[in-house]
Amino acid sequence: MKRALTPGTFDPITNGHLDVITRAAQIMDEVIVAVARSAKKKPLFTHEQRIELAKQATSHLSNVRVVGFDKLLVDFARDVDAHVVIKGLRAITDFEYEFQMTALNYQLSHAIETLFIMSPPQFMYLSSSIVREIASLHGDISTLVPPAVAKALLEKYRS
Repeated sequence: MKRALTPGTFDPITNGHLDVITRAAQIMDEVIVAVARSAKKKPLFTHEQRIELAKQATSHLSNVRVVGFDKLLVDFARDVDAHVVIKGLRAITDFEYEFQMTALNYQLSHAIETLFIMSPPQFMYLSSSIVREIASLHGDISTLVPPAVAKALLEKYRS
């Protein structure tokens, strides 16, 4: 079975994330959306909320499951018997960071391969931090995130 991880903080999951996950699900037998605790990033949503929002956003994908983790990605991959990490790339700045992370993961475990999926133009600018900022200023995020995420952000920033 070809099992892959799509890791991230997903604070919150965006339509760009969902695009990568959907495309990964088309080429892999199973995709595990690995939601990192990432306490040092001080996320807006709790780990449990981010997991639940990712589950809601991916519920239509039969070969995708969502799992939280709080350890090295290579250790988590070993735990769930995944040998591929799939990441989305938006711009050259993503590449520089992801290139470093891929090299480090490979150093830690030669059993893990990383594949990159390029974002289509409509998602190249999209990030969770941009979505949070727009939502905090009461802007329209309905085309940027799944409906459950838009609702959760609206509740967070209600004033």
